[in-house]
Amino acid sequence: MKSVRQPLAMALAIAAAFPAAQTFAQSQSMTTAASVIVTAGRLEQAAKDVLADNVVISAEDIAKSGAATIVDLLQQQRGIEIARNGGAGSNASVFIRGGNNSQNVVLVDGVRIGSATTGGATWATIPLQLIDHIEIVYGPLSSLYGADAMGGVIQIFTKKTAGALAPTASLGVGSYGARQLQTGISGSISDKLSFSLNAAHTETEGFSVTKPAAGIYSYNADKDGHKMDSLHAKVNLEVAKGYDVGASIMQSRLNAMFDSGPSYDDRNVQTLETLALYGKGKISDVWTSSVQISQSGDQGYTDASYGKSQIDTRQELISFQNNFAIGKNVLQVIAERREEKVYATTKVLNGKRKTDSLAGSYIFKQDAHLASASLRYDHSSIYGNNTTGSIAYGYKLSDALRVNGSYGTSFRAPTFNELYYPGYGIASNKPEKAKNAEIGLYYEQGDNQLSAVYYRNKATDLLVSTNVCPVEQSTHPYGCAYNVNRATMSGLTIGGSTVVAGVTLRGSVDIQNPKDNTTGLQLARRAKKHGSLAAEYSIDKARFGVETVLSGQRFDDVANKKVLPGYGLLNLYGSYQLSKDLQVLARWNNALNKDYETAKNYATAGSTLFLGVNYGFK
Repeated sequence: MKSVRQPLAMALAIAAAFPAAQTFAQSQSMTTAASVIVTAGRLEQAAKDVLADNVVISAEDIAKSGAATIVDLLQQQRGIEIARNGGAGSNASVFIRGGNNSQNVVLVDGVRIGSATTGGATWATIPLQLIDHIEIVYGPLSSLYGADAMGGVIQIFTKKTAGALAPTASLGVGSYGARQLQTGISGSISDKLSFSLNAAHTETEGFSVTKPAAGIYSYNADKDGHKMDSLHAKVNLEVAKGYDVGASIMQSRLNAMFDSGPSYDDRNVQTLETLALYGKGKISDVWTSSVQISQSGDQGYTDASYGKSQIDTRQELISFQNNFAIGKNVLQVIAERREEKVYATTKVLNGKRKTDSLAGSYIFKQDAHLASASLRYDHSSIYGNNTTGSIAYGYKLSDALRVNGSYGTSFRAPTFNELYYPGYGIASNKPEKAKNAEIGLYYEQGDNQLSAVYYRNKATDLLVSTNVCPVEQSTHPYGCAYNVNRATMSGLTIGGSTVVAGVTLRGSVDIQNPKDNTTGLQLARRAKKHGSLAAEYSIDKARFGVETVLSGQRFDDVANKKVLPGYGLLNLYGSYQLSKDLQVLARWNNALNKDYETAKNYATAGSTLFLGVNYGFK
């Protein structure tokens, strides 16, 4: 732990060293803070008026990151931890503020994605090369987004359609046989019509995702590489002044190898699909209305030593949203219907469920006062009724300094596995529920930004594997999924950036206590301390940077017997602008070749080098 405590102490020291009058913010991006945020209130809001804690990862941040996957990118953000069973292409989990992967909502251009059987997004299938920017909003948002928004919401925005028609392209190669290629074109064809079309390919030769300690029934010394092809298209048409219609589609196909023994070439083939049709219009000076019909698919085929299986899940959503301007304030009314469907080799999982929802919110702004309130009612054909709400208040102590407080409730729907999987699911399982309270202090002025937020999220009726089952032992001899656990995810998260002598500094630290109240133990795969530090310097057309990713000790199991030691990673990067549109970049990840694990006995990449060329990225 000593090697982790020292960098974390350094992070706190840097935060404390920022000038007292120049130190609070909402975004830890190295670039300027985003001017507009959409996800926090389901409408465009000036960042300075958003009450929910958030981070925006800009297009520039993504372009210079050299990250191989979206998981690598998210690992660097405050309030977020990751666990992955190997390298790029492997199954991964993203934990927001100590919550499970299934306790987050993930959207792609407003389309909800994720598996109805396992819960949560299948992160390995999300193509980083097609993403323009990402918004992360922390805390409970069930009152706006419904089930599963307990820890937060991550919204992924694909390449934009606006602007002059222009092509983009990128090419990169790296360690472990990594190769990346992206090409696209986007922009306006006329005053009324704009579009975006992008395609990408990534692949690696990889490394063995398991270590020998995994045992003879898991370890295989072969290389576990992956290939992924992805395509995205988006079009927007202004049919009349103030009225737009559009469509977007994205598809990615991942073929990834994994290990389940020494004598078989195990692989997963996973497909992510999203399709959306939308229309929006300004009905009057005070009334704006929008409708979106969307569909997403999460399809997985497994060919392993223990057999073959196919699981396809699909979500269909109709959303009707109306915003009414009342002076500077906004009243919002939302009606939705979501249908989830499962088609699986295990026939008992096959089925569907519908959720009808009605939500309303009010956003208030007057002088130094900011406030919001929201309420949502969800009715499921399987697990019944759930009502959630939230309230938040902010006061501007000055033009740059603000204090916030909020309280909200949330819930997570049981997955099809937790309801119906043979020998595991219980059809009467209820949703998980949580109550979250937090207070935050934010400051933003010029290049100086910092945020400090304390939160406490208490969850009940958590669905976990337990031997205490309300069913016959003959049908569930090895235990079941059942609502028995309670947990508290509490902590302090700090993030900020500043410029000193031409050097941009940013840092974050999370001091948290993700606790299982039923057992008194630490939640699996979540550390009590984690953080990051980075410094960047630009001279003429060149830019150089150094960053660290830090984590304290975690446990791989709920019994806290299998220790995952803390780690600190050092990454170096640089870029040079050859011309207005052409840039070369280099990135050296895990420069000290740290041997670490985010999941017990699963390997992670050692020292890796990536070299790339970007054309047309702004």
